[in-house]
Amino acid sequence: MLNRVVLIGRLTRDPELRYLPSGQPVATFTLAVDRPFAGPQGERKADFIPVVAWRKLAEQVSQHLAKGRLVAVDGRLQIREYETQDGQRRRAVEVVADHVRFLDRKASEPVAEAAPEEFEPAPEPEEEEDVPF
Repeated sequence: MLNRVVLIGRLTRDPELRYLPSGQPVATFTLAVDRPFAGPQGERKADFIPVVAWRKLAEQVSQHLAKGRLVAVDGRLQIREYETQDGQRRRAVEVVADHVRFLDRKASEPVAEAAPEEFEPAPEPEEEEDVPF
């Protein structure tokens, strides 16, 4: 079986870094990914895809990325269920990032440093129950 997702898009806001009670870092961000076709009036649409990064990758993403940055994410699709405080069952669909490659540079970086950076995480943790986003 295969569960692989590759996305290229722009961050819709700065990544949000949290630490679980175990001390493990987790970062979340949303990618705006353009659809490959235009609508009947020529308008372009985008999908807004939630992404989760763990451990070292989470810290690197939160440190180096910001709203508007162009990135490539390689990971897997994850669908998880959780229960809200009022007892309702919810389902979350997200991409768990294995690799993140920065495809543009910050405005403050000199042109000579325009090569993309790539960060790879440590192995993903065991299932953590206290991460309802």
